Amino acid sequence: MINPSINGWIDKFFAEQKPLLLPVVVYSSVFYTNVRKTGFIYGHTVDFDVEKPITTKGWTSEEITKVALLNTLYGIYGLVTHDGNPKTFIEETIKFYKQMNPEGFSLLKKMLPDSSNSYKLEEMIDERVQTNDNIISKNFSHILTNALLFMDVLAFRQYLLHQEIPSNYLKKLEEKIISIVSLALKTKSVKSNYDDLLIKLFESSVRYTKFSKVDVETIEMLQLDYFTSEIEKNYLLDIAGMAMWSDDVLEQQESDFLYRLAEQLGISTDFTAKSIESIDTFIKQYQKEIPYFKYSNPVKHFYDQAAQNVAVLITRNKNRLIKEISQSGELMVLLAHSTRRDLDSKEKKRVKKQLLDICKTIPSLTIFLLPGGGLLLPILIKFIPKMLPSAFNENLDIE
Repeated sequence: MINPSINGWIDKFFAEQKPLLLPVVVYSSVFYTNVRKTGFIYGHTVDFDVEKPITTKGWTSEEITKVALLNTLYGIYGLVTHDGNPKTFIEETIKFYKQMNPEGFSLLKKMLPDSSNSYKLEEMIDERVQTNDNIISKNFSHILTNALLFMDVLAFRQYLLHQEIPSNYLKKLEEKIISIVSLALKTKSVKSNYDDLLIKLFESSVRYTKFSKVDVETIEMLQLDYFTSEIEKNYLLDIAGMAMWSDDVLEQQESDFLYRLAEQLGISTDFTAKSIESIDTFIKQYQKEIPYFKYSNPVKHFYDQAAQNVAVLITRNKNRLIKEISQSGELMVLLAHSTRRDLDSKEKKRVKKQLLDICKTIPSLTIFLLPGGGLLLPILIKFIPKMLPSAFNENLDIE
């Protein structure tokens, strides 16, 4: 039985599956549909597209995701190269990830020079799955981070076709995903502040792009001609459908949006209907198992839970936080102003910078420095005036 947390699990995976070293013949539409059935596209793997079933009882979500990522990469390798040799697959995947992350993987620096290729790939996959393992992912957006792991598969396909990842490919793919999700949410008849938060959660899960503002207003402005493969197009459509499902209802105009997006991508209406049906069926079947979809408004639930967690952290570090804030006269004044009026953009940047500097000195608050942690800063700012002693608040009131 495979244990994805113990060295040697990749070799054991292939030993148990016993892939035939024959030319692999797979159609891209069949490959993508099979992967989608496993849930990997949606960030919640419930099965593996393998010859011999794999028992996952007792596995963590990270362990399941690691095996799913390996198996999906192996699937796209067979699709592109028609080769099923695990040894050459592992060699090519290592080359791919080294090019994808030229700065290197931190765990690889700790390994012996003669470590096996399988072990090297295990560490690379482990880091890919764990990259966004912070307070954001643990409480809410783990499914978003995992859903974006399919980008590795798409980039690997490009690498296998060209022996390199095209320049800015991952950046362009991330930009289109965020733009599509943003545009999809704008089509809702009933909008809320939590829709904006969902966009920020997607942004916190990306790895190659820094966003200032999404300025796409129409589907035509998306300029999707760059993505020509069937798999890329299908994935972009499914990501849009998944984002729209966040409120448990797919309105007519949202459905129309998906069909217009599909037309822009060159996807048939038949596949679009199956895409909508697939998302609806999958989420309803596994809704109770997926934190993102357990609640009528999952984004609101995340915000409420995050607020509770931040409140606990502030309470535990109250004395230290008060001491650090009291040593910054400008921050005290700005916090005082924030209780009576909205700060302007420059003031908000100064507050954010000074609070982040303070968080660096308090170990428990370094979560705000992690990927996505900035989303929680407004909650921190909101709680600070409430937890300060009355005498301190009187000092803050001094103009």
